[in-house]
Amino acid sequence: MLTVNAYAAPSATEPLVPTTIERRDVGPKDVLIAIRYAGVCHSDIHTVRGDWGPIAYPQVVGHEIVGEVVEVGSDAAKYAVGDRVGVGCMVNSCRECENCLAGMENYCLKGNTGTYASTDRDGTITQGGYSTHVVVDEDFVLRVPEAIPYEAAAPLLCAGITTYSPLAHWNAGPGKRVAVVGMGGLGHLGVKIAHAMGAEVTVLSQSLSKEEDGKRFGADNYYATSDEETFETLANHFDLILNTVSAKLDLSKYLGLLRLDGALVNVGAPAEPLPIQVFSLFRNRLSFAGSGIGSIGETQEMLDFCAEHGIAPEIEMIAADEINEAYERVLKSDVRYRFVIDTKTLETETAPAA
Repeated sequence: MLTVNAYAAPSATEPLVPTTIERRDVGPKDVLIAIRYAGVCHSDIHTVRGDWGPIAYPQVVGHEIVGEVVEVGSDAAKYAVGDRVGVGCMVNSCRECENCLAGMENYCLKGNTGTYASTDRDGTITQGGYSTHVVVDEDFVLRVPEAIPYEAAAPLLCAGITTYSPLAHWNAGPGKRVAVVGMGGLGHLGVKIAHAMGAEVTVLSQSLSKEEDGKRFGADNYYATSDEETFETLANHFDLILNTVSAKLDLSKYLGLLRLDGALVNVGAPAEPLPIQVFSLFRNRLSFAGSGIGSIGETQEMLDFCAEHGIAPEIEMIAADEINEAYERVLKSDVRYRFVIDTKTLETETAPAA
């Protein structure tokens, strides 16, 4: 077992604290990754604060991980020491169900093994990327192209694939009108990716405060949802609406913006239910759907797409001892647009667990 430095949540109500955790020995198909950067995702906050249900504490979160391979198992053949790699939201699946066999292990019918707060193959609880090292089965490791800036690559492993997957599935591209609701960590990448796919992109944000950024990222139009005229102006306009916000919305208003056979797809995950009036779907044969991350194959496809089109998230680098402050700023939407932890700071700022 390898003992490594980390930052963990001791409970749902306490700040994250420095600690140490144990990583399993490198198995035949495993790779040991020295983590260089870890993104801060809103899902991390939801998880440690118990918004999505109880978890076991202490818990290390973080599922946007990039680093270098420092050891490979005896039967591992996909990666070599020194390779630049990434780990996203899952580290295993049953590999036997219909969805896994179809290459969609993110929708494993038995539930995929999350990078954190999930039961691992040895019965332990998985611990995430706010740490210096991680051991992962090579089949759930991604290759990070050199064309993507190293320090900015981490958020693509969650925010990138979470927006890329539905945009690809619902065929965003030339001739399609796509709206992105929210201009945060997810939304700004959704705009960049949809633009690169060739779609006409509109941002629907609470205010116009980020309009200049939105246009710079590739948005053709930018509207404030606080203005009721927006919903009149854009009625029957979009083929696809990607909702990236984790907040309660009046879904009927947004469904009214869709054209025939349009889809409103949720990738934001609010803790409370979102009510929907079924009759609002009848008007234009509409779909209300959800989308959860992407498969390993699709995630690699996304990384290669971003490398080809020069797409990277806008980030703010932080040290490990700034994580709690970063959480508060995320909750206030005070980040443009994704926090990334420089894990070198974990080497000196952590202390042994009690």
